[in-house]
Amino acid sequence: MSVNVARRMWALDSPTFTLDSGLLMFGLSGTISIPMPAFLIEHPKGLVLFDTGMAPEGMRDPVETYGEQIAGLINLQATEDQQIDRQLQQLGYRLDDVTHVVASHLHFDHAGAHHLFPNAVFYVGQGEFAYALAPDPIGVFAYATEQVRRIQGLNWRTVPGIDVDIFGDGSLVIMPMPGHTPGNLSLRVRLASRTFVLAGDAVHLRAALEAEYPTPFDHDSQAALATLRRLKRIRESEDATIWITHDPEDFAALGHAPTCYE
Repeated sequence: MSVNVARRMWALDSPTFTLDSGLLMFGLSGTISIPMPAFLIEHPKGLVLFDTGMAPEGMRDPVETYGEQIAGLINLQATEDQQIDRQLQQLGYRLDDVTHVVASHLHFDHAGAHHLFPNAVFYVGQGEFAYALAPDPIGVFAYATEQVRRIQGLNWRTVPGIDVDIFGDGSLVIMPMPGHTPGNLSLRVRLASRTFVLAGDAVHLRAALEAEYPTPFDHDSQAALATLRRLKRIRESEDATIWITHDPEDFAALGHAPTCYE
């Protein structure tokens, strides 16, 4: 197999949640404001999204969409220009240009806008749909059942517990990283300039990765710990940058659209 590279990658501009930091890592106190970017990757064979962020209706009215309890928990800050359709337009793309969507998992802050891409091929981790429709009590708050049901009829391909090379050239490889949810996925992106691993919610903060602390509301803490250790091995063996979706320091340091990596 010849190894190729993707052309460009953007982290899309992101709304933020401001919430109790103890939800993200044991031992923390106070509040933290976290981003939730989706990522857009341009490849010679297609245009790929890693996650789609929040549903447009949830960004406009979180109380109506998610209820007062969840809206009060997340304290959403969002603008209309941060909706994913607007973001793509700002970069010169249409919704129909997107050919593939990798769902890191189906939490409402990652999978809310999947329905805007009915012609794309979607990838989901093994067991994720079943869990999203009947989650454990500790994780039920993070799924929006109606949003999950409305995307069930999309063109889904299940990632069966092994790495999946989207285009067969090593540039975009989906990696199962279970623990946070049963089907959590990460995506390795090889560009000419550097290699990234988009972690999804395999880990929420860089401090948790270094300390090997699973997130308090993970589905399976033992699996989550194995995933953290796998991420660190990949970082070392492939000289890869682990991009932690919700880490505000990563988002500030690594930048977002219109800045891109090539």
